[in-house]
Amino acid sequence: MYNFIKGYTIWKIGRNFKAVNIIGDVRKSNLPILLLSNHISWWDGFWAMYLNMKIFRRKFHFMMLEDQLKRYWFFKYTGGFSVKKKTRSIKETLSYTQELLSDGKNIVLIFPHGQIQSMHQQNFQFEKGIERAVKNLTGKVQILFMASLVDYFSSPKPAVYIYISDFIGSDLTVKNIQNNYNAFYSQCVEEQKQLIAEM
Repeated sequence: MYNFIKGYTIWKIGRNFKAVNIIGDVRKSNLPILLLSNHISWWDGFWAMYLNMKIFRRKFHFMMLEDQLKRYWFFKYTGGFSVKKKTRSIKETLSYTQELLSDGKNIVLIFPHGQIQSMHQQNFQFEKGIERAVKNLTGKVQILFMASLVDYFSSPKPAVYIYISDFIGSDLTVKNIQNNYNAFYSQCVEEQKQLIAEM
């Protein structure tokens, strides 16, 4: 089923988007990957899976709200696992996340601000769960930032621009990760504006 979903992802994106552009360099490692991304649409998980297939080739997992996973039940076959905010079960979800991040074969996608927002939003407020997810890890983890932006330019179909970057630092407090992500995202938007200026 997982291989079918990967093929479906390629087909679905190819049918709906003109191109997917991956922008940025990240270091290669054998560490498990925690991928932190903005959340602008229903497509976000597909784009992250596409990125994983093209660059990292790890077993893909991602956290999503419990009611959304029930609604889009097929996402569990792509590695989706649920979180229910403000309940005791969140401890189990964070424990499972830590378990996934102990295995170098895994990549785990989290939307740290917890809800879909406009791609024009540039001041993200991260929820504390991200800090809780990383502070009790038993081994090292590679933390990557991802930002997805969409533009049409002169095409009837939009193109996706996936920006990626390493998070560098040992301060894993939610405030520090949030500040670094916001700086990264602002830089991505500025680079995207340059693409517009060239069209």
